[in-house]
Formats: sequence, structure tokens, C-alpha cells
Amino acid sequence: MQLYSTKDKSTLFSLKTAVMKGLPDDNGLFMPSEIPALPQTFFQNIAQYSFSAIAYEVCKALIGEVIPDSKLKQIAEHAVNFPAPVVTLDEQTHILELFHGPSLAFKDFGARFMAQLMGHFNEGEDKELTILVATSGDTGGAVAAGFYKTPGIRVVILYPSAKVSHLQEKQLTTLGHNITALEVDGTFDDCQALVKQAFLDKDLTKRQRLSSANSINIARLIPQSFYYIEAYKQLKDKQTPVVFSVPSGNFGNLTAGLLAMKMGLPVHGFIAATNANDVVPEYLATGEYKPRPSTRTLSNAMDVGNPSNFARMLDLYSSTWNIMKEDITGYAYTDAETCVGVKEVFDKYQYVIDPHGAVGYLAFKDYQKENPNVQGVILETAHPSKFIDTVEETIGQKVEIPERLAILADKKKEAIQMGTDFAGFKEWLMGF
Repeated sequence: MQLYSTKDKSTLFSLKTAVMKGLPDDNGLFMPSEIPALPQTFFQNIAQYSFSAIAYEVCKALIGEVIPDSKLKQIAEHAVNFPAPVVTLDEQTHILELFHGPSLAFKDFGARFMAQLMGHFNEGEDKELTILVATSGDTGGAVAAGFYKTPGIRVVILYPSAKVSHLQEKQLTTLGHNITALEVDGTFDDCQALVKQAFLDKDLTKRQRLSSANSINIARLIPQSFYYIEAYKQLKDKQTPVVFSVPSGNFGNLTAGLLAMKMGLPVHGFIAATNANDVVPEYLATGEYKPRPSTRTLSNAMDVGNPSNFARMLDLYSSTWNIMKEDITGYAYTDAETCVGVKEVFDKYQYVIDPHGAVGYLAFKDYQKENPNVQGVILETAHPSKFIDTVEETIGQKVEIPERLAILADKKKEAIQMGTDFAGFKEWLMGF
């Protein structure tokens, strides 16, 4: 497997370089130089494959001989050793539950895969690898769980102060050991900017071995494609066209769906569902991309004003707006509308959905108005208990908190306060 930067297709990089660097020096994003299609027989016989077998087949096609076959199987099995069940609300409406991993969020798939892959590539290195990750909510918890006590790797998580839920914060700040949390006095975009600047700073990169665990890292993106295929496998009706409604922030999840489609997944299209941070739906409607500071919402993991993975989306479509909008439709919703979605799903289907999934649900229902003859798979990206105050107030019912999350409530938070000035972050990191 070879990769190029979205800013320069003429220079190719190895998978190891792309994964361990995270970002190219030109501040682009790594993309596979070739996206192979899986054989049609694979999708025709998809019912015969376990989830881990699907993961392995995708890895084998994309990665090839770079990693020994036995190791690739081990990595795939570790990444998906928990389920991603499809729950049917009605004949045309399905929920893909992606919260059955250790941190109760879809990002567990990518974090666990990445930790295994980086651990493999890091074998034999004398100097520790420092993983930098910005989080708007769920990424940090997944990365913390995925990399916890991984030999030779330490993790620094930057999160925006007072802009993640209480239990999300506890997931970032209570593990200790090789996990360090920085509470940044700013937004997610500020956190992400600090991480990107660190990778471009020659003093830092000479002094430390740095990599990223955000969806800017290709190792996060590859495993997120697995569950789109797993969802398709579980659909009883393979004849009605399928669309995936994807709650979106940094757009790594939707980009992974596009990757699965490029590899042959029979899909009619994708819905980019956002909250008030609607720069991509706006682009899909107008052809103009206008990034701006993020707005705080109830669906905080999607509070991104300048999505990094939009560069990958442009790359997949050769920056051609009229072709991209044939495959992707965008919708955006306010917090008030999001709460209406949470309540409607509960009242109509007795299903408890989190605010992010509710945005995906609303988008699919709006899409259905113009496309009635499709079935939709809505990605439920986090367990509703992670947003317990909003959900309980909206549905008027108690939400059960899984034990692995509940035990964090009384643990002591350990976080280092950090401003948005890069000089201060660099000074701290140089002494880390």
C-alpha cells in the first residue's frame, strides 16, 4: 500500500510512514494511491462472513503484503471484537449501533485498530512515540481506551474546556499511566489547530516522535469502513436502495463510507447530517466552502467549523462539486430540532437515541420526502447515556448508564490547563 498527500500526488509514502507521521509535511492528508474494489462475489456471499472476517478482507485488499497475513488477521480481530448490530425501527429505517466498544462510541473501532497498527510499526524503536489527539467529545475517550498501557507509546489528548459532557471528560482524564489530558481554554478547532501546528514545527518534530490519532490519520479511517459493510450484511432486504445517514463533524466517518463505496459496497448514497456547524451541507447546496469558527451545540462531537476530512472528500471527487453532490446530500439541524428528533424516535419506536443519532434520523426523514423508495441506515455513534441530561430531559425517562461508564463518575479528574497560544503548548510539549 502506498499513499500520497492530498496536496501532492507526485510523491508516494509507505503505510508505516503515513501512520506514524499522521500528517505529511505539506499539511495535506494521506490518501491511498489505489483503492481496490473487492470482488462482487464477496458482497453476494456477505452473509457467510463474520465481522472480523469482513475487516480482514478489507485490510488485505487495501494493505496487501505490507503486514504479514497472520498479523493482519490479529489486528482485524482485535479491532472488531465487539458487535455493530443493526436495529430495525420500521421497514425503511434502521439504526447501526456503533457504541458497543469500551468507550461507548464509534471511534473505538478506529482507535483499537490504530493502536494495534502503531504498536506493530513501533516494535524495535528506542524512542517513545507521542500521540497527539484533539477531541470534541468521543475521540479522546476511544483513543485513551485503545492506547492505554500500549508499550512505547504515550498519548496527549487536547479537549475544549467545558465543551464536552461530564462523563466524556472523565473518560479522558481518569486513566493516567501513558494518557495525559490537556484542558484547552478554547474550542475544538483551537485544539485541532494546536495539533496541526505541532506536526509542522521542525523543532518539535526533531525533538520528539509525533503522530496523530484523529481521523486525519489514515489508520483511523480504514477501520471505519468495516462497519458500513457489516451493516449491509445485516439488512434483510438487499434489493431496496440503501443510503447511510451519517452524523458528521470532522467527516472522517462519512469519508470512510465513501471508501467502502469505492471498494464496491452497493450503496445508493450518503447523507451528511450536521448540527449548526453546517459548512459541508452548505457546500453541497451551493458549491462554496466557507469554514468558520465552530458553534457549541448539544451534539458536541460534531462541533467542527473546518472539517479536516473535507480535503479527502474533495480528493475522492477530484474537487468536482457537481459529482460529489450526486452521492452526498447534506442537512443541518438546530438544538431544538435535535431534541424533537430524540423525542420522536422514543415516542414512535420506543428507542432511545443520542443527540448525534437524532440528527442522522432527522436527515434521513427529510431525505425520504424526496426519495421515498429507499431504506436508510442511521449511524448511532454514541451511547445515549453519554448525553444523559439532554436525553432524559427530552424523553422524560431515566436512561441506564452502562457499568463501564458509570464507574467513572466518582473518579478524580486529572488535566493540565492549557491556553490556545501555540508557543505555550510547544514549550510544554518540548519538556514532556
